[in-house]
Amino acid sequence: MEQLEQGHPLQVYYQESALIQDLILELYDVNVSEDFQKYFNIFNQLSTIEKRFKRKENQLFPYLEKHHWNGPSQGMWSFHDVLRDQIRLLNSHNETKDIKKITENLPYLLEGIKRLMLIEDQNLFPNAKRLLSKADWDEFYEGDEEIGWMLKEKPAPFPAIEPKYIHPSEDVTERTQSFSLENTSHYDEGYMTPEQVNLLLKFLPIDITYVDENDKVIFYNRGEDRVFARSKGIIGREVRFCHPPKSVDMVLRILEEFKAGNKDTAEFWFNFKGQIIHIRYFAIRDKNLIYKVVIEMSQDITEIQKLEGQKRLLDWD
Repeated sequence: MEQLEQGHPLQVYYQESALIQDLILELYDVNVSEDFQKYFNIFNQLSTIEKRFKRKENQLFPYLEKHHWNGPSQGMWSFHDVLRDQIRLLNSHNETKDIKKITENLPYLLEGIKRLMLIEDQNLFPNAKRLLSKADWDEFYEGDEEIGWMLKEKPAPFPAIEPKYIHPSEDVTERTQSFSLENTSHYDEGYMTPEQVNLLLKFLPIDITYVDENDKVIFYNRGEDRVFARSKGIIGREVRFCHPPKSVDMVLRILEEFKAGNKDTAEFWFNFKGQIIHIRYFAIRDKNLIYKVVIEMSQDITEIQKLEGQKRLLDWD
């Protein structure tokens, strides 16, 4: 194992590697037909390797890309997906306790994981250690924690001196980015220009109306295919005047319950002009749990309700 500081992201990967190797040995030794439950428990523990895959894909790979090494984001991510498919296949056999198919397919998964870890040890981790700076590694912990680890005990914070918590909305740390920050605003998880924000909101397949703590409409997104008509005239208008008289009492009840802290959501669905419409209201509160906003989200779910089974491949002609 590399000589690394306690809690260093690479040290955690190596700790997980040792755990994975132990689990693989246990799976080779267990007799699936005689002790299915033992096999199943070990397999489920090994399946948490998904957390390791996600940390690599969403944490480690982006930093490698910043240092102009794109290979892992392509080749190794595809390798992860092959192993995911094998885990899904085995899970389908686990559900039916098909011992024959489990014993036939399990070695493919285990040998694939062993091959992956060999590539990690010989190529990925040494190069990551060489390319990434201490400042890079110092930024990992919060993101890694969001995804999680395979280890039973949460790794020690890294760097060792835990920094004072700063809410994302108050984080003004300047970081080097691969794109221009000109004319952008810093949001919780990134930077966008006003034009990009408008494009995002305009093309969301859902209608959003934003009502402040004074019950005034202060924003709506201007989509091409809105469920309900909206115009600039509603900006600054009391929300009660934006609904038909027959539904005003219901709207006011929702606002009352939200402000009192009794409820946080309300939802409805109904047929409207041949479409099935889903409407949701969300109470938004600040970090002190003070009511600030209600967001109304309306969506045509007619086609969504028709979905069956699964579609995993692109079928464009």
